[in-house]
Formats: sequence, structure tokens, C-alpha cells
Amino acid sequence: MCYINEVSFAVNDMTLYLDTHPCDEKALAFCKEHVKKRDKALREYAALYGPLTIDTTDDVKSKTWEWVMQPWPWERGKC
Repeated sequence: MCYINEVSFAVNDMTLYLDTHPCDEKALAFCKEHVKKRDKALREYAALYGPLTIDTTDDVKSKTWEWVMQPWPWERGKC
């Protein structure tokens, strides 16, 4: 989870930078590299524990959609 947060931060930060520096090829390459790392980490996490994002819901563990059957936060009486 920590690694996913780290590469996600790098991707988010680089997308902000690229908004103002769209011709910076080194930054674009850095961003693309970290997007691949993030995607790989998210898929590995989803395979072990279930999806963190909608992009990784096609893994084996989440095909049952059991996460939908769990109580929603407002059904637990904590909201």
C-alpha cells in the first residue's frame, strides 16, 4: 500500500507539472514510467486483496463482487 501511495503521488505530481510544462519530454517519460509502475502495483494488490480502483476490478478475487454484499458505512450505524 505504501508503494502504491508513493507512485500515485509521483503520477499526480507529474500530471500537475505537465499541465504547465507539456513539452518537457523527460517529465513525460518519467510520468509514463510511473503510470506503468502504479498500474502493475494496483493489479498485484487487487490479485491479493481485492481492487482499490475500478480499473482493477477484473481480477480473480473481485469477480464475485462480494464487496458489494458487505454493509455500507451508513448501515453500520457509524455515520
